[in-house]
Amino acid sequence: MEIKISNLETIGEAAARFADNMGRARVFAFYGKMGAGKTTFIKAVCRHLGVEDVITSPTFAIVNEYTSATTGDTVYHFDFYRIKKLDEVYDMGYEEYFYGGGICFIEWPELIEGLLPDDAVKVTITEDEDGTRTVSF
Repeated sequence: MEIKISNLETIGEAAARFADNMGRARVFAFYGKMGAGKTTFIKAVCRHLGVEDVITSPTFAIVNEYTSATTGDTVYHFDFYRIKKLDEVYDMGYEEYFYGGGICFIEWPELIEGLLPDDAVKVTITEDEDGTRTVSF
């Protein structure tokens, strides 16, 4: 499936379409270049899922945890950009997150490819020549 985001004013609609098509999947691996809009899109999806907390980038914390006020689901937002060694991911107990039943949104999954669950959904965000974004999954 592809979702086009023409500008920031339409990101909420795109996030709603994405959330409506998540199905039963729990782990989503977001691929895209720096500045493609991964964090911004994940924030919009979290808002659509009913997260009422302030949603921030987990660049330094590696993972942020939220709760959906709508469904009660736990939502984890990971950013593995600063991971230097896989030992860091082992030490944080990634299995509990990835296999614990919560919703996981992962930025920079290419740095931990071998640890992703087999059923992780690959999501690619690309910036088109006209400045729009395409979300493919």
